Amino acid sequence: MIRDFPEPSSDKAEQEGPGALAPAFDANGLVTAVVTDAADGELLMVAHMNAEALALTIDTGIAHYYSRSRRKIWKKGETSGNLQTVHDIRTDCDQDAIWLKVSVAGHDATCHTGRRSCFYRIVEKQGDEGVLRIADDHRHFDPAQVYKPDGTK
Repeated sequence: MIRDFPEPSSDKAEQEGPGALAPAFDANGLVTAVVTDAADGELLMVAHMNAEALALTIDTGIAHYYSRSRRKIWKKGETSGNLQTVHDIRTDCDQDAIWLKVSVAGHDATCHTGRRSCFYRIVEKQGDEGVLRIADDHRHFDPAQVYKPDGTK
């Protein structure tokens, strides 16, 4: 079981090469996690991980994140049944971002709105403003039936 990660190396070649995973957590102790579907590459979500969430993800093969709003570890899909099984974990060159390739169980939906991806809206220019247009309005599940009435998970 992973207990701790080493500090990032100040040697760029060492940080960019093979060896120990040494995430460069930000001032809040987080790294960005980009999540895509392992089968078709669809961007599903972007979240954050602290050391505990990253270690749990590596140890269990199920995606865990750190909820900044709730200030706690979050096992993705624990309430909805849409657990994310991790097939591949990658890090970028300076180890300050994580890329998870996952398959989603249950309804095959990642977004708490019931959609497959959290990126279901398109930003367009309308006059002098940016506006949002729904690109994917297909709901794989009804959030009102899955989550508590007050909107919490």
